[in-house]
Amino acid sequence: MTTTLAAAELRLVETRVYPPTAAFTAQANVTADVYERAAADPAAFWEDAARRLEWAEPWHTAHEWEPPLPGADGELSVPAARWFVGGTLNVSYNCVDRHVVAGRGDKVALHFEGERGDRVAITYADLQRRVSQAANGLLALGIEPGDRVVVYLPVLIETVVIALACARIGAVHSLVFGGFSAEALRFRVADTRAKLLVTTDGQFRRGQAVEVKTAADQAVEGLDHLEHVLVVRRTGDDVAWTPGRDVWWHDVVDTASIHHTAEAFDSEHPLFIIYTSGTTGRPKGLVHTSGGYLTHASWAHWAHFDAKPDDVHWCTADLAWVTAHTYEIYGPLSNGLTQVIYEGTPDTPHRERHLEIIERYGVTVYYTAPTLIRSFMAWFGTDLPAGHDVSSIRLLGTVGEAINPEAWVWFRRAFGRDAVPVVDTWWQSETGAAMIAPLPGVTTLKPGSATVPLPGIDVAVVDTDGEPVEPGRSGTLVVRRPWPGMARTVWGDPERYRDSYWSPYAGHGEHGAYYVAGDGATVDADGCIWILGRLDDVVNVSGHRLSTIEIESALVAHDSVAEAGATGVPDPVTGHAVAAFVVASGHADIERDALRAQVAREIGPIAKPAHIHLVPELPKTRSGKILRRLLSQLWEAEQERRAGREPAPLGDTTSLQNPWAIDDIAAVLAAH
Repeated sequence: MTTTLAAAELRLVETRVYPPTAAFTAQANVTADVYERAAADPAAFWEDAARRLEWAEPWHTAHEWEPPLPGADGELSVPAARWFVGGTLNVSYNCVDRHVVAGRGDKVALHFEGERGDRVAITYADLQRRVSQAANGLLALGIEPGDRVVVYLPVLIETVVIALACARIGAVHSLVFGGFSAEALRFRVADTRAKLLVTTDGQFRRGQAVEVKTAADQAVEGLDHLEHVLVVRRTGDDVAWTPGRDVWWHDVVDTASIHHTAEAFDSEHPLFIIYTSGTTGRPKGLVHTSGGYLTHASWAHWAHFDAKPDDVHWCTADLAWVTAHTYEIYGPLSNGLTQVIYEGTPDTPHRERHLEIIERYGVTVYYTAPTLIRSFMAWFGTDLPAGHDVSSIRLLGTVGEAINPEAWVWFRRAFGRDAVPVVDTWWQSETGAAMIAPLPGVTTLKPGSATVPLPGIDVAVVDTDGEPVEPGRSGTLVVRRPWPGMARTVWGDPERYRDSYWSPYAGHGEHGAYYVAGDGATVDADGCIWILGRLDDVVNVSGHRLSTIEIESALVAHDSVAEAGATGVPDPVTGHAVAAFVVASGHADIERDALRAQVAREIGPIAKPAHIHLVPELPKTRSGKILRRLLSQLWEAEQERRAGREPAPLGDTTSLQNPWAIDDIAAVLAAH
């Protein structure tokens, strides 16, 4: 990997390329002509994708789009997208029943593995019975189409079942990570005005039984719209109980009838609300609807993961993350695959747990986050530990932040025998499914790049005037045409939806507006897109705009560094300076001068970190994104303390997966 500095912008040049093998191309689900067909008639392309599903009533119009337009007062209207207008379907039926009807009821849908080692295999026929029981249980609790159900559960079979049961009866689910605080949960229950909260007595996490019900009780206290709390017995611990409100899953669901007929709903009927992490400001509840979302999710999963009937698919994300909605629930199940779901953490009871699971179930497609890949690099070194057969893997995938090129190459070599495709995907909660991703068997892969937009998706990198930037220059990542999986609105706040995503480039392009992703990116000479991080994750040193992801990639390329977070901090001379927070690889010694030399060699002297801090771990969201904003705030807070001033409070931290990292980093800064 080399980088050059030009016109005050960084340009990443990755010389390693991995063309598809002839053998993989010969059996791939999609061929190269799909791009041309999709570009010639995008609406017809998406209609063909929708026909992969089973519809109760066909649509009469492929899509309708109302861009944001200025009114008489100059204020922009709220944009509106509709896909497969007039069509009706049931999402749950498409993910479960139709496979049973087709004679595949005995096929395993889910291999569940608990953290303690308990295992259950659920066939599609089993899943149909369980989802039907849960649907009847929801109806018995008074849940009707359009009602909101908040789900506060870990990765359990019941979590998948209740989501599908909500879809089956037309209720709108909102899944919340089981490790979130009572405050974060309360916001989501109150914002959706949910009638039902589904939770558990506790969960197993890092070898311990962690009580959950108390946080759930605190979250719903005094909310008059909340009628019931449905509780799954997981740990068996005694918990507080509110008679009349609280009900056990085994009393309401497990005793219900196993027969339920799925009802078809309009294509634009809301399916789920998913909240952004809330790391900056108030979390946004993004609304995804049924027909368009499932079309995008199902086709994308089938295409860029080359999904085969005999695949064993493992997406390692928590079920509350959008990645799991699309690639652990709706995508794989709509395509009739077998999946693995795992309750616990990857290092419990030891760091080889994922390797054991891959071998036990014969996982063929393994989809995980760069942050875990970098952890594996730190734990295992050059090669995976001996004694585990992971040769069943035929395709790897990454999701979350842009993956560092060195981590990409290590992942392919260690997990993929230096032979299988690595499908790096870029997308967001807002987009519904992958937007930029290679098609294995078609696309030449480049470490660190998600390569090119999927067929039917029009992504570009533009300047402030909305014009495409030249190769090597950074710009704003935008989507120039509506797509089926896009979020339709922000729950209860359509103006925020307009202002957050559409207003900056309203009036641009043939469709009247560009969707703004919030990420900076660049395009190389081959048309491959490189994500440079959030638009505010840019350090301006003496007029040079430096990408934090490129600085981090240079640091991670050093043998002593497993992970790095870079951010800008105030500097009286240069305006900003680079502060790097690094996690050591194994027991390696961190030599700060060597790391500065590494960055200078790969990027240029201007990018050398002025401050390098060795920390135990970096603060991250559940999706594995590094919260660089918190790194800069913690650094500035320490400077305020040293000046005898009270530092400003940190922003919202309720969505952190590792809140203890804040105190750890603060202690490092105080001792430095």
